[in-house]
Amino acid sequence: MFRKLGRVNQKSPRMYLIWLTLFTLASLLTEQYYLAAGEGLVTLILLVYAVVSSRKSQKELMRMLESVSYNADTARNNTLTNFPLPMAVFSIETTRVIWANQIFFETCGFSGMKYDKAISEYVPAFNGKWLLEGKTQYPGLLEINGKKFRIHGNIVNTDREEQNGDFMGITYWVDVTEYDQIREQYENSKPVAAVIVIDNYEELLKNQTDRIKGELRDSIEEKLVHWTDGKNGLLQKYDRDRYMFLFEEQYIGELMEDKFSILETVHEVVNPQGIHASVSIGVGRDGGGLAENFHFAMLGIEMALSRGGDQAVIKNRFNFEFFGGRGSAMETRTKVKSRVMANALKKLIVDSSMVLVMGHKYADLDAVGAAVGVCCAARLNGVESHIVIDKDCPAKPLIRKLEQDEVYSGVFITEQEAMIRADSRTLLVVVDTNCPEQVENERLLQTCNRVAVVDHHRRGVSYIDRAVLTFLEPSASSASELITELLQEIATTDEITEIEAEALLSGIVLDTKSFNIRTGERTFESAAFLRRVGASTTAVKRLLQNDMACNVQKYSIMQSAKEYRGVVIAAPETPQERVVAAQAADDLLNIAGAEASIVIYPTADGNVFASARSIGDMNVQLIMEKLGGGGNRAAAAAQMNGISLAEAVERLHKTIDAYLDE
Repeated sequence: MFRKLGRVNQKSPRMYLIWLTLFTLASLLTEQYYLAAGEGLVTLILLVYAVVSSRKSQKELMRMLESVSYNADTARNNTLTNFPLPMAVFSIETTRVIWANQIFFETCGFSGMKYDKAISEYVPAFNGKWLLEGKTQYPGLLEINGKKFRIHGNIVNTDREEQNGDFMGITYWVDVTEYDQIREQYENSKPVAAVIVIDNYEELLKNQTDRIKGELRDSIEEKLVHWTDGKNGLLQKYDRDRYMFLFEEQYIGELMEDKFSILETVHEVVNPQGIHASVSIGVGRDGGGLAENFHFAMLGIEMALSRGGDQAVIKNRFNFEFFGGRGSAMETRTKVKSRVMANALKKLIVDSSMVLVMGHKYADLDAVGAAVGVCCAARLNGVESHIVIDKDCPAKPLIRKLEQDEVYSGVFITEQEAMIRADSRTLLVVVDTNCPEQVENERLLQTCNRVAVVDHHRRGVSYIDRAVLTFLEPSASSASELITELLQEIATTDEITEIEAEALLSGIVLDTKSFNIRTGERTFESAAFLRRVGASTTAVKRLLQNDMACNVQKYSIMQSAKEYRGVVIAAPETPQERVVAAQAADDLLNIAGAEASIVIYPTADGNVFASARSIGDMNVQLIMEKLGGGGNRAAAAAQMNGISLAEAVERLHKTIDAYLDE
């Protein structure tokens, strides 16, 4: 072959002919006719030889190229036919198989090579949409006869000169069964860390004999051991009320499907006083290693305890998942804790150049009352304070009354004024919310370096995580109750003004629905303290009164109410005032048999808002969280954007179904 190519590529005699022609012309010009005749003859002979030789070479080249082309086609066909990977070529328009190799048919379970069938007849699960989208790899894996394949491919046009030619899909099928098994084994064997905390350890064992204490601890541990049995893990107690549980990723699905049944099982442990044991669980998974998973587990247990305990929280790299949490929030406050928090807040105030206080958007009496309590603490310590608020809110009557008092003249400022006044030593106190998206001004929250949070709502997925002080107690009735407890530690009844006491008491009365719900011993203690200061219940009642128009609107909302699985739902079709809708939800709880009430209505800006209340065992916070909102067990809310009222009601029904069917 190479010798033939060498012969074909030999130099042409063209240069010799040119030189001989020149010599012949030179001889003629010098009149050497005999020499010219000889040279001309030689030139002619050489010309004939060149022509003959060129034609012969062209024929040899054509024969060689034909041979090479034939051999290449044969090699290509043999390669495609005997390719070790399944291959299939099909029409994009008709999806019919144009060509496929033997191994493709064998993979699909066909003994022979049968063409002209749709590719879905060979592989029912196959879809060529990904090729039309410009992708070169099938999304995910495709299973055929117990084997898993990753499919690569592309689209070609059979007519390169015409844009409207036939398009074919060329696919290559790579068997990744073994690789997928190894990957699955790796994923299943990843470590998962869990931290288990006995929520009410102190209360459970208080005033018990050593024998009963031992029996209670043994009973709890026995149930934990039984729950973790069969998980191929390690359960280890590392503190008096804490356990660490290490297991593999393959068991997390089982625990989630079981909805962490240990939360209910451990309630069977009861002390002689009738107090049931309760545990919280924080689970860390999907981290970079065991250390990071343990860190996630600690974040999960912190989240579970801040939401009231008696629940499990799974934390991964991206979000939280919640299980349980239907019971009432566990009481974790003590006089000692309140004293510690009061002293810490006082120190922060004293070390500040100014105190700014803000609550949640559309502030109510509880938010304003708690803010006034913080301003009282700042005033007693000689530090300037201001409340950042939009005065057009449900607490407008209280704000007007406070502004008439000399002490609170100029205390209420706008967001813009707060941004101008704030400096590096400003303390920002957030009350009645722990969610950064719900605060009065997010920009101010991001600007201030020193932030304190006092709230009674359960912590959500989004929360203020850079606070230097956090006093979060879901068992409290209101933020005003928490602030009142702090004031009792740093002030006397003579140092607090009557109007400040009335503001705090109005917040407590509002959130407890006049001491009818979420009211504990500590709630009455706080109310009694405020009464000793001089708070007037009559003045508080006036703050809660509505005008005639609001009452008419409220009762029109209630007329649209319907019962759905024990939940009274009112869905007025016209936009409503938020405060009136909330009051309507409160009044709907008076209907006999109502476990909860929800008012869902369109807003003026085209969104849908839901206000939920509960008086029984139903936790409306869990329902509202599924709809993108939050709150606490007895009162919660949510806003749904971009959907109609009918769609929102349907979503609400499905959420209630999911909650009740768990």
